[in-house]
Parts: sequence; C-alpha cells; structure tokens
Amino acid sequence: MKGTLAQVRTYERSVQLLMVNQFTINLGFYMLMPYLAAHLSGTLGLAGWIVGLVLGVRNFSQQGMFLVGGTLADRLGYKPMIVAGCVLRTVGFATLGLVDSLAALIAASAATGLAGALFNPAVRAYLAMDAGERRVEAFALFNVFYQAGILLGPLVGMVLTGVDFRITCLVAAGIFALLSIVQIRALPARRAEDSKERRAQESVLAQWRGILGNRPFLLFSAAMIGSYVLTFQVYLALPLEVRRLGGDGEFGTAAVAVLFAVSGLSTIIGQTRVTAWCKARYEPGQALTRGLALMGLAFVPLLLATAVPVPGAGVGLWLLAAVPPTLAALLLAVGTMIAYPFEMDTIVRLSGDRLVATHYGLYNTICGIGITLGNLLTGAALDTAREAGMPALPWISLVALGLACATALYGLHRTGRLATPAAEPQSIAV
Repeated sequence: MKGTLAQVRTYERSVQLLMVNQFTINLGFYMLMPYLAAHLSGTLGLAGWIVGLVLGVRNFSQQGMFLVGGTLADRLGYKPMIVAGCVLRTVGFATLGLVDSLAALIAASAATGLAGALFNPAVRAYLAMDAGERRVEAFALFNVFYQAGILLGPLVGMVLTGVDFRITCLVAAGIFALLSIVQIRALPARRAEDSKERRAQESVLAQWRGILGNRPFLLFSAAMIGSYVLTFQVYLALPLEVRRLGGDGEFGTAAVAVLFAVSGLSTIIGQTRVTAWCKARYEPGQALTRGLALMGLAFVPLLLATAVPVPGAGVGLWLLAAVPPTLAALLLAVGTMIAYPFEMDTIVRLSGDRLVATHYGLYNTICGIGITLGNLLTGAALDTAREAGMPALPWISLVALGLACATALYGLHRTGRLATPAAEPQSIAV
C-alpha cells in the first residue's frame, strides 16, 4: 500500500483528490445501500414489491441519466457536476433515514441514483484529462481506491446499522456533505471543449448523433457488456452457489463475506503491479482480450465442481461450497485488474478526446442495460439448472459469454478499430 500511495503522490493534486473522493464516495454509498432493503422491509414493514420498487428506482435513475450527466459535464464543466452529485446524494441519504412515506422514499432513492449519474462520468473524464499520457496507470490507482471504499463501506455500515439505521444514513449523508465542501474549496475547475464557436453552434442532439455514429465506440461498448455481467456474479451467482451448498447459516454467511474480501483485497494489493506488467507486454486491445478471457475462465472451477459428488455434510461439503466460488472471485478480480485501466483509456481514445464525459455516460448506460439483461438471463439459467438437475448450465453459459466477448474484442483489435482516431484540435478551460 505504501508503494500505491507513493505513486499517487506523483500525480497532480487534482488527480490525488479525485482518487480520495472516489474512495469516500464508495465508503458512504456501500455503508448504507447493502442494509437499505432490510430497513425498508423490517423496520418500516414494507411489502417486498415496494422494496424492489424503491431500489429499482435508484438503479433506473442512475443508469437512465448517465448520458445526460455526461453531456452536462462536457457543456458546463466537470467540477459543477461532481459537486452537484455529492450535494444531491447528501440530501438523498439523509432523507432515506428520516422519512417513512413511500413518495418520499422513492424521491430520495431517485435522487441518490441521479447523483451517481452526475458525478461518475465527470470524475472519469476529469481524471483522464489531468492524468494525460499516464491515464492507464491513473485508472489503475483509481480502481484501488474504488475497491477500498467498497471493501470498507459495508464494515462501517454494519457497525452503525447495529445501533440504528438512521445513524448510518445520517453519517453517510455527512460524509457526502463534507466531500461537497472539500471539492468546492479544493478541486480546480476543469472543462474540455472544442472551440467556443463550435460549442455554441452544436446542439446536444447533434453531439449525441455524432457519438451514436461512432461505430468503433459502440462495438467496443457492446463487447464490454460481458465483463460487467461476469463481474456482477460476485454479488449474484457466486453467493447463491455458496448458500445452495453451504446453507444460510453462519458458514454460508462467512463464506460469502470471504468472496467479497478476496475480490476487494486482491485488487488493492495487486492492481498497480498487474497494470505495469500488462502495459510492458501488451497493446491495449491485447490486454482487454486477455482480461475478458480470464473473466470467462473464472467460472471453470465451478463447472468442474459440478462433476464432484456433493458430500452429505462435514468438511468436504464446506470445501465444495467455498473453494470453487472463492477461486472464481479471485480470477474475476484478476481479469478485471487486467482489463479495467485499458478499458477506461480506450473510451477516451475512441472519443478522439472530444466529449469524453458524454462518451463515458453513454458507455455506462449501455453496460447498465446489459447488466440488467445479463442478470435476468443468469437468474433464469440458475432456476433452470436447479429445476432440471443441470448444475453445470449457468457456468457453461458464463464461460461462453466471457470467451465470446474476448473474441469480439480480439476482432476489434485485429481490425484496428480500437486504435486512436484522428483527434480534432481541443482546448482546455480551467
């Protein structure tokens, strides 16, 4: 970790602040969101469909507004959107802890989702701009801080929620309020744009049409959907598999916690080393292809485990329930470590360094839709496997998805579609 912090200090102050900001954003988010469903259904006594509605509104609000958030960041500047997102999430989180009416809960949930749509594209575009030629390394470090927040957030939230969920909400809101103040005072203003004349003449719809006409970018976005579907299985298929074999008792809970710990800790420890190793040996397209292939192959241990007779009880059952999913989580993390920095860099290159936040926004929306559809299909495969007695079906499907997406990326790389397009002249307003 000392080496990671030393690397961070080699970047501009703005880049350092963005990384710390992302850690804090994830800390505040993940200390609250994992416990929100239990609060809604338990403390407030809401029906299951209402809980799903409240949570679904947040996801829909975020995924559906990413493109708008990215567009606003490109037109108004990155800092205003980052600050606006943090302020909006402050209000949303505080409201979730203080109200019990359905309308207020839905409004608060929508606000927290919209907040993410505002600051996520802006943060990534800002980081890409200020990191310059060191974008790949900067995004590797960014992922370390990102994962650290995901890892620590639920632990802090568990302690606070053990006292009162309202305290968790107010502390999370306080974190975002403090973050808002720090960014208002310390984060330099940044805005990347073409000439002022073009910006004044070109409408939002014209910009969107231009991006939708960027065929290499759209093909790349579609190919990368698989990576998000696969990595999300740490939260869906892998915990379900652990509990299917290990039960819902203390062992199942502990084994699921190990999945998350392995995923987060491996990234914190290994991300910068993996990125340096890959950058020295591979072109971006090659690294992306290998990362996606490894994500698909991550489910091979689970596939092989289906050929092993399930013990009735004891250590053998525990090992079968815990080891293959944990190994899969580790391989998924390594695959993500390989791909993520090059993925973020490729989006910037395919944008031609123009309307970068808008490209990030559309990319997030495309992948978000893909995650939703992918999880529906994964859930259907899990149900079919259980009902038909075909435990290998979900894992075969996920391996095939990973290899298919890796093949698509390989094709894009070989045909030169991941190469940097000719960039138009650009100025930076500070």
